[in-house]
Amino acid sequence: MNDVTCAASAPSGETNRTGAPRLPGLDVARAVALIGVVTLNYHGYLNGRRHSPKRSYAERVFDPLDGPLSTRFASVFVLVAGMGVTLMTNRSRLSGDIAAIRSDRWRLARRGLLLYSSGLLIEWIWNGTILVYYGAFFMVAALLFTLRLRWIALLGTCAALAGAGIAWFRIAQELKGHDTSWLEPAVTSPRNLVLRTFVGYTHPLLPWLAFLCAGIAIGRFLPLSKQRRARIIFCGLSMFAVTYLVNYIGLRWATDNFVSNDHSARRWRILLSTGPFDRGLLYTIGTLGSSLVSFCALAWLADRFAHAGATQLLRHAGQMTLTLYVCHILVFNAVVHWWHLVRPTGLDTALVLSAAFWVFAIMLGGLWHRVAGVGPLERLYRNFGG
Repeated sequence: MNDVTCAASAPSGETNRTGAPRLPGLDVARAVALIGVVTLNYHGYLNGRRHSPKRSYAERVFDPLDGPLSTRFASVFVLVAGMGVTLMTNRSRLSGDIAAIRSDRWRLARRGLLLYSSGLLIEWIWNGTILVYYGAFFMVAALLFTLRLRWIALLGTCAALAGAGIAWFRIAQELKGHDTSWLEPAVTSPRNLVLRTFVGYTHPLLPWLAFLCAGIAIGRFLPLSKQRRARIIFCGLSMFAVTYLVNYIGLRWATDNFVSNDHSARRWRILLSTGPFDRGLLYTIGTLGSSLVSFCALAWLADRFAHAGATQLLRHAGQMTLTLYVCHILVFNAVVHWWHLVRPTGLDTALVLSAAFWVFAIMLGGLWHRVAGVGPLERLYRNFGG
């Protein structure tokens, strides 16, 4: 959804509309992330939550709400979005040209507003769409992209801490018998819209802004050198491993010490949770770590096999993810709700439907790139946003 530019040479050989080289790693990462988002969405919307003890290992892995893959692909999307923001605004930021910086701020704000308002419309037929939050990220990024790295890191850290603090507040209030559903309201007023955007529902800015800030920071070092990529991978693996180690040790300690005190045990379970919808600090750190590793691995593969057919297909799909994201919503509603061609029979049906969509998406991406270049919704998005 962003212009991906860099002053350094890129192995793809392609340039964007400004003539700057286009980095294939970002396009491939975006395409792979969308593959995961589509698969989990189709499974979740088709089959819902099934907590039967007879669930298979694969069903637990692909559980869209509490499985190990839940929100991992979406977080890569947000991380790459932050990189795109930096690459799109590098020229004005580095030049210090006030007029150019103002122009980039308005460009990001307009694009964010378009995605935000479009997402609210799509919400009517696809609950939990990330487009609303994606638009909010861009509007916030319009204020952030000129900040120094330490301030961006501080802001991301504060977002992670605030998300964990809200989760702690909710469990504390619920244990006192107070209702906290007002933090995740339906959009019936401006106040409720702000709460949904920053606090509740699927991808709130607190703590998800941490992923965007990380992307903005890493974007300033693209393309990554071998040494820097290795350091990021090591850091990401360490973050991921430490969070699950703390989770395991902490939960065992809490169980041993608070087995007779259910309230204290529940508080510690939330504090130490790595679950995506508990939004604890361990979740944010671990998910950021896995996203960093995933991006670096995909970027390395995209550079290593830049001229391979599979890489080219993924790059073309990654360049029109907005169009394909909306298409996956329309396709699902058409074959499931309107034409009744697909019924919820389990994970196997969701995987087959996801694979069929991606055969269509890859073919569409390649054909559209050859004929028209920019995807239809991407063209509208840029025409509106500048």
